[in-house]
Amino acid sequence: METNDGIHIVVLASAMTMTIIVDKAVLDNNKVLRLVNGDITERNVDVIVNAANSYLKHGGGVAAAIVRKGGAIIQEESDRIGGGFVPVGSAVFTSAGKLPCKAVIHTVGPRMGEGDEDNKLLRAVQGSLALASQKEFKSICFPAISSGIFGFPKDRCAKILVQESERFLRQNNNISPIDIIEFCIFDNETLDCFKTEFINVKKIIK
Repeated sequence: METNDGIHIVVLASAMTMTIIVDKAVLDNNKVLRLVNGDITERNVDVIVNAANSYLKHGGGVAAAIVRKGGAIIQEESDRIGGGFVPVGSAVFTSAGKLPCKAVIHTVGPRMGEGDEDNKLLRAVQGSLALASQKEFKSICFPAISSGIFGFPKDRCAKILVQESERFLRQNNNISPIDIIEFCIFDNETLDCFKTEFINVKKIIK
């Protein structure tokens, strides 16, 4: 199906959820950026990213959904990490429990107003990609880190995530096993910001 703005939409339906592949960008090295609209806990990729807090207490939002669907093992493993505190911009790893992915990377994004937010978000993305590469994963799915209750502007979030992911795939072609970086976005306002960044990044890679 093609929308009025020329974006091809592929609908993948299951008994419980529907995921819409909104856009994708293929780099010269055949590595892929992909934008989907749906539930990140249902994504069948190697690893998903959880936008966590520094204490890895997954009590709200996407983090709570990940634990609810994946099982208590995710929170139990989180409780044993980092002496109970993970700095902003860092990323850590747990198993995925009952989720369809193989693992969960928990990264701590910045809260708006704490200072140096753009660089902290950039480090969260870089740390997640580095950890996924270290674990030999080939596909990773990000949410819109920090753009919810942490208050980071949605357009800046989309720009940092998409541009840094494109740079990573381009510059680490022979170093990282990652072939697909995906962004799974639930709400329309944030999705529109990511659509804009996909338009921009495809201009760069042409």
